[in-house]
Amino acid sequence: MTDNGFHFAQPAWFWGLLVLPPVAWWLWRSAAKAAKAPVQRYADAHLLPHLSGTRALATSERWGRFFAWSALWLILLIAMAGPRWGYTDVRLFQPGDNLLILLDVSRSMETSDVAPTRLGRARQEIQDLIMQNRRLRLGLIAFASVPHVIAPVTEDSRTILLALPALATDLARLQGSRLQEALDRAQVLLESLPEDSARSLLLISDGDFDEPGLVDHVRKLHQAGIAMHVLGIGTREGGDVPGPRGSPLIGPDGNPVRSRLDEDQLKALAEAGGGLYRRADYRDKDTGDILKAAAVSTLPPKASDDRTRIWHDRYYIPVLLLAALLLPRFKGRAKTEPSGPRQEAAR
Repeated sequence: MTDNGFHFAQPAWFWGLLVLPPVAWWLWRSAAKAAKAPVQRYADAHLLPHLSGTRALATSERWGRFFAWSALWLILLIAMAGPRWGYTDVRLFQPGDNLLILLDVSRSMETSDVAPTRLGRARQEIQDLIMQNRRLRLGLIAFASVPHVIAPVTEDSRTILLALPALATDLARLQGSRLQEALDRAQVLLESLPEDSARSLLLISDGDFDEPGLVDHVRKLHQAGIAMHVLGIGTREGGDVPGPRGSPLIGPDGNPVRSRLDEDQLKALAEAGGGLYRRADYRDKDTGDILKAAAVSTLPPKASDDRTRIWHDRYYIPVLLLAALLLPRFKGRAKTEPSGPRQEAAR
């Protein structure tokens, strides 16, 4: 298929043009009513603005404004419809092994019961996993109160390596550790992969979750064909959670908040997900075991010759035009000087 022509991604937005005839009818109707208003009987038309403080628009001025705003409305609809032309061919993936990493970046991951911190240790584990990987396509989601897709599942693991140094607990404005939302986001990403692909999750966390139904949620994912492996970060003794300024975080009871590795919960999640549980250490065996367990597909992880077409959206052109046309309307009116004795004398 060689068509490279202009078209709209969402042409249904042009149904919005149907609002223009009712607006035009309303303007005509309101102008007709104004001309027959009772106030017209008390003064001539040229004196009414001095009595009411308002000026009735002339017919040409009223309809000129209507057509001007109609043109702006049309430009907005064109932008919403998504004009596009030109495209790029992208190769499609064959089914293969896919591992999506869920990295906990909540405040408890700043605890330093493992060196340098739990989050620092987690970043090193992800780096080790990428360096050892020879087969899997990898993706990364960082989550705390809400999930953030750092990299979708891709063959280019360098994208994840470049993003690792920037991952910190201040990535989330609202603190907390909500795994269920991250699981939902991961499920959407994994289910978009080709059919017959091997789909796995790797949770890297200290297990500091307080959400009911997590085990059942993971079990349903496993029944849908998504396995879940877990890499625990921290120690059972734990440590004080640092606050934003480095001092210990104080809880409602006035004591420092202490976080411990909840291995029992993490093992339960791994068991429900049909995966492995490993505690992170400084050897390569933990990540090696997880990579081996996730590589369950019998198909090679290579791209096929099938291609898909990615169109180049040009919606920004009408948006820029609309902004240029609206900008003069926001300019402030020049302030007139109040009339005073000097002006009266000049008259």
